Amino acid sequence: MDNQNSLAVVRRREIVKAGYIVEYLTPEEIERMVEVAKAKKKNRDRDTLFIRFLFITGARVSEAIGVEVRDVKKEGGVCYVFIRQGKGNKKRKTGIPETFYNEIMAYAYKKGLPPDKKLFPFNRQRGWQIIKGVSKKAGIDKNVYPHLLRHSDAIYRLKKTGNPKALQHHLGHSTITMTMRYLATLTEEEAVRIEAGVEF
Repeated sequence: MDNQNSLAVVRRREIVKAGYIVEYLTPEEIERMVEVAKAKKKNRDRDTLFIRFLFITGARVSEAIGVEVRDVKKEGGVCYVFIRQGKGNKKRKTGIPETFYNEIMAYAYKKGLPPDKKLFPFNRQRGWQIIKGVSKKAGIDKNVYPHLLRHSDAIYRLKKTGNPKALQHHLGHSTITMTMRYLATLTEEEAVRIEAGVEF
């Protein structure tokens, strides 16, 4: 197969993938998880921040556990997290609200974390256990795992901004294909709502 045909096959596959519907959590479901984490006897602050971090930044679990205190920055009035260990070793800046920046800084101060200390000093397996555990206790009837919070962040941001290109940068996608899956999800949901409102 020549290069032109190979490229055509890849593009067709990307178009098909872009039409897939994505599962996600609502902000209300994530808040239920946060409340469960807050009620824990051990590591409540850390686990609460971890859940919120995954949702607000859209970071992959491997990216989140690599973030150090010094990677959370405020420059020129703009707050962001510097992801230094992104997929494919790609670095990026992920914008966060100032309120969340303050929350992270307050946590780091309370715990006495130096600039080169990781916010979440555990491995991927522990990250999965935290998310699975709180979601189960929160009574969420979905298959919840860390990456689902990334999907949830994407859907929430797309609903708020309507900007797939900005979302692509936020999530660190090399192509817009995955980003368009989130748009396809919202488009289908909106279509169902419209059709459900038609009276006969």
